[in-house]
Amino acid sequence: QVQLVESGGGLVQAGGSLRLSCAASGRTFSRNAMGWFRQAPGKEREFVAAIRWSYDITYYRDSVKGRFTISSDNAKNTVYLQMNSLKPEDTAVYYCAASRQIRPPRDPGGYDYWGQGTQVTVSS
Repeated sequence: QVQLVESGGGLVQAGGSLRLSCAASGRTFSRNAMGWFRQAPGKEREFVAAIRWSYDITYYRDSVKGRFTISSDNAKNTVYLQMNSLKPEDTAVYYCAASRQIRPPRDPGGYDYWGQGTQVTVSS
């Protein structure tokens, strides 16, 4: 089992920044990739970014490229999502997830463990 705990969400004005953190514990060797997803009210959960653990190969959805950066700290078993130039359409609950697949999937079904989510609200 892998436990994931997100933090760092909050309310920010458009154009502002937030940094989300996801701390992993438990059988952390069983996760090869980490991802961030988000879900807005009435919408499906969507892929935001992912990273191959220990290789720092990153993937992003097109709408966040150049604004969001995913990174990892292996010593702390923590993954971060730095979000800059936030827009109201970025408002959602953000979830951290861990996958045993080597190449991070963009489908939520490819992830084995999930955090509880953290709310990000961007006001216009």
